Amino acid sequence: MTKKFGIIGNPIKHSLSPVLHNYWFNKYKIDATYSIIDTEEKELIDIVKQIKDEKLVGINITLPYKQKIVPYLDILVNDAELTNSVNTLYLDSNGSIVGDNTDVFGLQAAYLKALDNVHKMKGLVIGAGGVSPSVILSLKKSGLKSISIVNRTIEKCIFLKKRYKNLDIIEWKNLKNEIKNYDIVINATSLGLKGGQEFNFDFELTKENLIYIDTIYNPLETKTLKYLRDKNIKVFNGLDMFIYQGQKAFYLWNKINPEIDQKLIDLLISKLK
Repeated sequence: MTKKFGIIGNPIKHSLSPVLHNYWFNKYKIDATYSIIDTEEKELIDIVKQIKDEKLVGINITLPYKQKIVPYLDILVNDAELTNSVNTLYLDSNGSIVGDNTDVFGLQAAYLKALDNVHKMKGLVIGAGGVSPSVILSLKKSGLKSISIVNRTIEKCIFLKKRYKNLDIIEWKNLKNEIKNYDIVINATSLGLKGGQEFNFDFELTKENLIYIDTIYNPLETKTLKYLRDKNIKVFNGLDMFIYQGQKAFYLWNKINPEIDQKLIDLLISKLK
């Protein structure tokens, strides 16, 4: 019987997860399909039930459901337990619905492991939503001692500070001027996402040796990323993080560590043009 996998979120049409996982299913000759599943918040409990009933084998979760799915799960493991943010679901051998988090690994593997002297850097996370706890944990695991967060609604920052005690909060109205104080800036918002809103200012006041990471991969180059690239700032889009988090999710489901080959990268990029 063909195994069924999918991804839920809203908006979700931009997701390349079906391209990624179906490529690997085909490569490793696994009888499975992966699709976008349009889901409203009230339907989250039904998604979990479908995994429990083995109609679905595994699910990925993106904004805005990474935290909202948690109350319906039996157990959180690994980085999901540390962040209370989930992007991968599966049924374990005891029949329990498990929530895991591969975003933390994705960010570390894609960008942070290759950086020198990370422990001396000051990091800023823009956004306090679904992927933000994973970004904060990635930075902490990579050795950053100084991490700040900014969000349009400060209440979400205060909530995150309860989990990460050493987190510093800056106000959104001060972001444009405060950004010059940071060595690494990570956009963990949906600002710049294809068809969505952009930042309402340019990042002109930044360090010359800034590292800017965007968790968005569609489009490959957001307005902000292009602006910073044109200033010769070191920038990364979210594609590598997306691929690595997907690689770990694929392993959790199939116990195969899939290869990230050039054919796959070219395929993904072709879908973004």
